[in-house]
Amino acid sequence: MAWAYLVLAGIFEVVWAINLKEVDGISTLKPLLITLIGMIISFSFLSLALKKIPMGTAYAIWTGIGALGVAIYGVVFIGESANLLRVLSIIILVLGILGLKIFTPQKN
Repeated sequence: MAWAYLVLAGIFEVVWAINLKEVDGISTLKPLLITLIGMIISFSFLSLALKKIPMGTAYAIWTGIGALGVAIYGVVFIGESANLLRVLSIIILVLGILGLKIFTPQKN
């Protein structure tokens, strides 16, 4: 279950990071609330995952999922560049996340 919590934490990191772009200080309430709620949910799931997954691994995977999700969102929805080197970098990131998952034992 810890790995599921970690994936959920990463997904909510994507949610708050995407909305953070729209916050514009504190003048836009909806993106601010989505960002804050996303942060709370993300950190909550991360704290649950940390009970069974080593901190370094959990943090690396959490930020990796966030970076991956935001990068894909940027390419698909905002029109950011999808050149070969960016795509290769995203693939390397995915391989790193999978490697950490595969080669990390859970705590008891």
